[in-house]
Amino acid sequence: MTEKTETTEKYTGTIGRRKEATAQVRLFPNGDGSIVVNGKEYKKYFPAPLLQQIVSSPLTLVGAEGKFSFTVKVVGGGIRGQSEGTRLGIARALIAFNPEYRSTLKKAGFLTRDARVRERKKYGKKSARRSPQWAKR
Repeated sequence: MTEKTETTEKYTGTIGRRKEATAQVRLFPNGDGSIVVNGKEYKKYFPAPLLQQIVSSPLTLVGAEGKFSFTVKVVGGGIRGQSEGTRLGIARALIAFNPEYRSTLKKAGFLTRDARVRERKKYGKKSARRSPQWAKR
C-alpha cells in the first residue's frame, strides 16, 4: 500500500500516520525553517521538549534545518501519536523533495509506519480480549 504524495510547483505534500493520528504535511522548499502545526508554531503545539525533538529529528539528521518550511494539519490520536505521525510525514516529504535523503532516514527508522493500533472490542467480551469473570457455581 503506497501513501499519497502530491507534488506541485509550490509545495510537496505527504501523509504520516501513527495509531489514530494522521498528519498532512506540506514542504515548502524556499522557506524560513518554520514548522506550523494546526496554525501554531510546533514548539507551542508540542510543549514537551521530547515531542519537539521527535518532530524536528528528520531535519536535524539530514542537516536541513532552516532550509524548508512545513505546514502540518494533524487530527486524531494523542499528542505522542501526533508528533510521531508528523515525523513520518516530514521524513516522507524530504524524500519526495530529495531522494538522496532516503538511506539516512531509513537507517534512523524514520520511514517505518508504526501500525500498532487499538484492538476493537469483541461481542461476548468485556474489552478486546478480557472475558467475563467465570463463576464455578
